Amino acid sequence: MNSMIGLHSDTAADRSVATSWEMGALHENEGRGCLLVLDERALDRECLASALLDHEIGMAIIAMRSIEEWHFKKRSASPLVAILFNLGGQKVTDNRVADEIKRISSEFNSVPVVILADTEDLAQIMAAVECGARGYIPTSVGIDVCVEAVNLAAAGGTFVPASSILSIRHLINPVTNPGSRDAQPLTDMFTLRQAEVAEALRRGKANKIIAYELNLRESTVKVHIRNIMRKLKATNRTEVAYKVNDLFAEGNLAEERNQ
Repeated sequence: MNSMIGLHSDTAADRSVATSWEMGALHENEGRGCLLVLDERALDRECLASALLDHEIGMAIIAMRSIEEWHFKKRSASPLVAILFNLGGQKVTDNRVADEIKRISSEFNSVPVVILADTEDLAQIMAAVECGARGYIPTSVGIDVCVEAVNLAAAGGTFVPASSILSIRHLINPVTNPGSRDAQPLTDMFTLRQAEVAEALRRGKANKIIAYELNLRESTVKVHIRNIMRKLKATNRTEVAYKVNDLFAEGNLAEERNQ
């Protein structure tokens, strides 16, 4: 009885690895490259890969249990554009986990490594960034935000959850500090919330990311964007970004003249 159970378990594990590779191979011509999903747990990694594909992430996906498995089975896969490392309940501050993130980030220097984990603790996020990660996604977010965060990293950006860094927000986002030099051009024209949205637009962030970071509904973000466009007499998001940049430039010039 025990031997039959063991045989079934081994067969299922082999099948799950094959399925994860075939999933990526079937989609390797879609999108602009390949996302490598790393997770030691077969069910978790395959469910995550399937969900990302269902939400049209725009790239091929290969789900593997480790980097070693990737090296063994990569064959002629599409070039990697991002690596999503699902830690689950593991902590980045554990030496073994930290060393693995450093190793992967160093080996794939030009490929952004994004961490997916169960905690939003600031210490874990900072540790991940210090280890070389280019993003940190808590599992409390929805799949749409996860897709946007991965795409942001693939495009050269970095995603971290704002909810865990509110206490030091004034240090990393001058718009929230009314006395800062950069905040003045926006707060003169907009409400504080509109200024935060305008700053996010200036940085090229998608509505879903803005909504998550500012703890707003996406519909509310759209209302703020419409009001910002009206005040700036802009017709689209790109024009908003240009005009907000101009506001910063004008504010800095005025500050220099007054000194």
